[in-house]
Amino acid sequence: MRQPPLILVVDDMPDNVEIVRLRLESENYNVITAVDGEDALAQTQQFLPDLILLDIMMPKLDGIEVVKRLKANAALPFIPIILLTAKADVRDVVAGLEVGADDYLTKPVEHSALIARVRAMLRIKALHDQTQQQAAELSEWNLRLEERVQNQLGELERLGKLKRFLSHQVAEIIVSSNSDALLASHRREITVVFCDLRGFTAFSEVAEPEDVMSVLASYHSAAGALIERYEATLERFTGDGLMLFFNDPLPCPNPAERAVRLAMDLRDNVNELADRWRSKGHDLGFGVGIALGFATLGRVGFEQRGDYSAIGTVVNQASRLCDHAKAGEILISQRVKLAVEHVAQTEPVGELSFKGLRQALSTHRLASLK
Repeated sequence: MRQPPLILVVDDMPDNVEIVRLRLESENYNVITAVDGEDALAQTQQFLPDLILLDIMMPKLDGIEVVKRLKANAALPFIPIILLTAKADVRDVVAGLEVGADDYLTKPVEHSALIARVRAMLRIKALHDQTQQQAAELSEWNLRLEERVQNQLGELERLGKLKRFLSHQVAEIIVSSNSDALLASHRREITVVFCDLRGFTAFSEVAEPEDVMSVLASYHSAAGALIERYEATLERFTGDGLMLFFNDPLPCPNPAERAVRLAMDLRDNVNELADRWRSKGHDLGFGVGIALGFATLGRVGFEQRGDYSAIGTVVNQASRLCDHAKAGEILISQRVKLAVEHVAQTEPVGELSFKGLRQALSTHRLASLK
């Protein structure tokens, strides 16, 4: 509501208008006037007064009809109306209030009573406007909140999909960047780690399904914690098999070093698990293969189901090294050995020939960290 408030006085008797106008202006209100019902409607549309003092008995449109039309106009803001009339019969008062008038004063009206009613109606107007503004702000906040919730739900859905194969740190970076460009097909040097349980196939053929699932659950839990810690990219779980790689989709420092540290920590954890498994009659070991080289990487699959995959000779090398590793062994390629020799002790195994690889692979055994 503007300050000072604007009041519309409507009466077909100029003397009555003048008396009311002078009383209101003495209280520092702004006043405009109308001479009949039609003039009142026009003035209201043009100036949107904060309060209307309205006579009932007027030519063209009487006050009752003016109230009906103003209250029926949804385009107008809330404007309180005081009927100011000589009609003092109770039925007239009821009729005026029933069509929507907010108060009723009979002529002649005493100055203090008029000003008290005006102030009361203007307080109601101010409270109504404040409530409307707060409601509008609340509605806007709700819309913003709903939009934010929808955006967050979309991000959570994307994050859930990405965390199937990426560490949560990497997945969150991709989601926060609001771009999947990092997952598009590209070529990069990566360190690939393959590992699996020795003797698992024979074990799964004779063990109860519950025992098999219990072994896998503890093994996967140990691997998952280390994948998160070292921020590796998980390509896939295949039963007891595990493939992961480093330096993609986000580059990382010392990817080969991270790979060997993860492999040694996982070997230690699985060795502890293996002791418990043996106490239950399950004889299982653990082998790892690690290779370093270039691969083509990107998302593969279809709309409803996809993975992030690496394709290339380096993947085959790591897989063959893992297949060849005995229980407790971590076999690495020559390139990995050169990349980690400042932090790891290695032992030469020799030139190994593997199915699917044209050239023999210079192989080393990871012994310990310096």
